[in-house]
Order: sequence, then structure tokens, then C-alpha cells
Amino acid sequence: MNSRLSVMISIVLAMLVASMDTTIMNTTMPIIAKELGGFSLYAWAFASYMITTTVLSPIAGRLSDLFGRKNVFSFGILLFLIGSLLCGLSQNMVQLVLFRAMQGIGAGFMMPFPAIIAGDLFPMEKRGKIQAFFTAMWGISAVLAPLLGSLFVEYATWRWIFYVNIPICLLSLVTLLPYKEVYEPKRAAVDYMGAMLFAVAVSLLLLVTVVEQGQWWYGAAGALLLVAFYVFEKRQPSPLVPLSLVQHRTLKWMNINGFVSCVALFGTSSYIPLFLQNVAHLSVFISGVALLGSSIGWMIAAVPAGKWILRYGYRPLLIIGNVLLVASGLLLALLRESHGFWYVFFVMFVQGLSFGLTSTVGIIGSQQLADAHEKGIATSFFMFCRNIGTAIGVTVMGAFLTKAPTFMTGIHHLFLFGLIGSIAALVTSLFIHDEAEAGRNTWQPEGTA
Repeated sequence: MNSRLSVMISIVLAMLVASMDTTIMNTTMPIIAKELGGFSLYAWAFASYMITTTVLSPIAGRLSDLFGRKNVFSFGILLFLIGSLLCGLSQNMVQLVLFRAMQGIGAGFMMPFPAIIAGDLFPMEKRGKIQAFFTAMWGISAVLAPLLGSLFVEYATWRWIFYVNIPICLLSLVTLLPYKEVYEPKRAAVDYMGAMLFAVAVSLLLLVTVVEQGQWWYGAAGALLLVAFYVFEKRQPSPLVPLSLVQHRTLKWMNINGFVSCVALFGTSSYIPLFLQNVAHLSVFISGVALLGSSIGWMIAAVPAGKWILRYGYRPLLIIGNVLLVASGLLLALLRESHGFWYVFFVMFVQGLSFGLTSTVGIIGSQQLADAHEKGIATSFFMFCRNIGTAIGVTVMGAFLTKAPTFMTGIHHLFLFGLIGSIAALVTSLFIHDEAEAGRNTWQPEGTA
């Protein structure tokens, strides 16, 4: 099998199971908690996966720069497979939470690689199509995963939502074997202390989105450790996050823009279904179908993004993407009880155009503007900034919704917050500058078999 086709099959399968396990428990968790007991740990079955996935993604990107994409990616798939098996064998909620964390570590090592490996294998003008295909898999999994979870519970057992990952992961490993890596790793000492500081700091910050008491203490401790991490990294010869990425004027603002835009409105998909079910009285399935508008818009904008970068540069595309984000924020702020499926579908379509453009341009920019031996960490760090923004945005929106006197008041408040955040994201995009050296890492085929 051609190694390029083989690795595409491998990373698509790995991404499919990792993305499905983000949401596949949404409809089945009440049944799982009832069987295993320990309702007090209900939220942690989700949080343990989310926290470990978010924390490990940038670390995986850096390790791939040091030890090669294939080695790190294979380790992630294997760890996810073992975690899935153990989750299916769990006998109580404590075990499930711990094994979900193991799954999350595996997913954290898997998720950056579709973008990283695509950056190694394909020229810039083709990467938009590849990213759009990956996005389609995310969109499909977001709709299918809860439905599959329901089917497993009804016709088999909830344990199959984890067991089904095992053959898919094995197939992913098999199709990865013929892959001949085009990237030559740059060996260096592993910054174990930096990785530990980073992991603990980010975990504490993410705990703010989960715990019900002591949020300020977790947040303050996480912030202090993040400062300690920055000071420590400045002295390291091979830092986990090279300071050149933080100081690079274009990459810096791309990362900031990705963070702010996701804080603003990426969490929309978590709350729009509630509106459609509680106010428009649509079914769970139809409210999920409305979210496909985002996936469609994302693909339409992402497919030509690589060619547009070569023609127009990063800055104009990111500004257009953020203008579209503001437009979707305005439409959401105007959401009324009389609005139904098609209004929401259109809003999500506009938002998909925005995120499809900004995310794809940001990923390609992270790869093109970083040195070859920093491409992995640059890509995964951009994705990390977006993931952290999403976690914060979902939490803030949830607070607006739960503390409001009525459901619609909460909806209006959370989307007003989204509109203000999208305007802030547009402002940050104005600071992004195109570099004369944008094409200095122009792709050339390197003899893939």
C-alpha cells in the first residue's frame, strides 16, 4: 500500500475513535453511573478525559519533533486501545474515571497528528482539503457518537462503547506500519521538569471548569505554576515550548486569536441543542443535525484555504474569518423563541465558515512559520490554545445559563458574551502580520514510498 494513503487511513481511524469518545458517553452516562454507582464522580468521567487530552497534546507535539511522528503516534494509539479495554472492564466509577484518564492521555498523543503529519506529507495548497476531511470526521462523530452509544445500551451493553475502539485502533496501527516518515527528528534532551510543570499548571486551570468549590484557589495555583513554567523554560537548552514560538510576532497573535475566538463562540455547539430541545421542542436527533451546518461551513471554507494563503496571505483571511465570527455572534445574540431549526442551521453554517477558515489558516501558518524541528510543537500548541479557550468558554457560558432566572435570559446572556468575545477576537486578528518569509518552508516531496 502506498505509504501516504496508508498513513491517511491510520490517522483518520485514530481521530475517529478519539473524537467519538469525547461525546459517545453523553447519552449513556446516566445508565453507566446507575450500574457502577458513585454518582458523585459523574462529571469526572468526562473531565478526566478532557483534562488529560488537553494537557498532553502540546507535549505530544514536542515529543514528535524529538523522536519522530510515527513513534509517538503509535504510542498514543496503543495507550488509547489499552485505556478503552480497561474502561470496558471497569467495575466501579473510580476505575472508570482513572481509565478514562488513560484513554485521554492516549487521545492527547493522537489528536495533534492529523495536522502535523498532513503538514509533512502535503504541499500548502492541498492541506486545506486534508484539514476539511479531518473536520468532516469530527462533525460526523459529533452526531453519530451519542446515537451509537444509545444503540449499544439498547441492544448490547454500555461496555461496547469502549470495546468497539479496540479493532479500530488495531487497524490504525496496522495501516501505520508501511508509513515511511519524511521528517528527520532532531534529537535533544527531553524537558521532563518543564513537561511536569506544564501538565500540573494546565490541569489546575482546567479544574476550575469542573469543581464546584475552591475555583479561585485552583486558578491561582495554576497561574502561579504557569509563570514558574515560563521562567524555567527560559533557562532550558531544549524547552518544551520554544520561546521563539511565543515571541514570534505572527505566531503569537495567531495563538492569541485562536484562544480568544474559542472562548467567545466555540462552545455554541454545547448549548444550541438545549435551545432547540427546550424551546423549539425538537428531538435530540434533529437538534444534533442542526450542528451539521457548522461542519458544512467548515469544510467549504477549509478546502480552498491553502490556495488562498498563497494568493492573499494569512492576515486578510484571518480578518475575514473573524468578521464572519462576529456575524454569527450577532445572529446568536438576536436569537428569539420563535426561531427554529433553519435559523440555527444558518447561524451554525456561518460560524462553521469562520472557524473553518481561521482554524485551517492558523494550523497551516503554525507549520509554515516554524522551523522544521519545531513544526510539531507549533501545530499542537496552536490547537492547545484553541482547546483551552473552548474549555473556558463552555464554562463561562454554562455559568450564564445556570445562574439566569429563566432559560431564555441565560441564552441571551451567554450569546451576548459570545458576541463581545468575537469582537475581541476580530481586534486580535488585526495585529497579525504577514511575513515575507511565509513560504520559506515550502514543501517539497521527500521520497515517500
